[in-house]
Amino acid sequence: MEPPHSPAADAGATATAAVTAALTVKSPDRMKELGRSLAKLLRPGDLVMLTGELGAGKTTLTRGLGEGLGVRGAVTSPTFVIARVHPPLGDGPALVHVDAYRLGGGLDEMEDLDLDVSLPESVIVVEWGEGKVEELSENRLHVVIARAMGDAAGGTGGDPEGDPDDVREVTLTGVGARWAGEDLAALGA
Repeated sequence: MEPPHSPAADAGATATAAVTAALTVKSPDRMKELGRSLAKLLRPGDLVMLTGELGAGKTTLTRGLGEGLGVRGAVTSPTFVIARVHPPLGDGPALVHVDAYRLGGGLDEMEDLDLDVSLPESVIVVEWGEGKVEELSENRLHVVIARAMGDAAGGTGGDPEGDPDDVREVTLTGVGARWAGEDLAALGA
């Protein structure tokens, strides 16, 4: 997929280029599977921002990321501790899982977490990070998870195992040169 044209790109600001893919995820197990698949694309220095309402599947996706990255410890919501570091079990990067829900706007409170220090050697996943962590990196993956409206029959698109309440529409937007060559749509295959 070709990135959309941007006037900023004309000015040499290729870090603002974006690659987008939209996927339908039909169950929590498939959300976790998406996380495992996404982990194969991630590398140290990647910033992943997760956006979605409470219960959308952000932590479930992050559990899959943790499994795919091969990190230590159960990935649970860090709502009350704000940030949790999961060291790698092997040669891969650590996973730094942040829940910015309780933090105010802007980078001030985020700076207190020293995420910029962890970023080069870790994969940092920030739930509720939109409007708070973009300045950490010109290259980031923004994942938006929304409840699906269902098909016309109120079903799950022909998936007999799915519950209509569990269906999510996931939009992945890779921002910056880091994501320009990635086929994010292949994650839904």
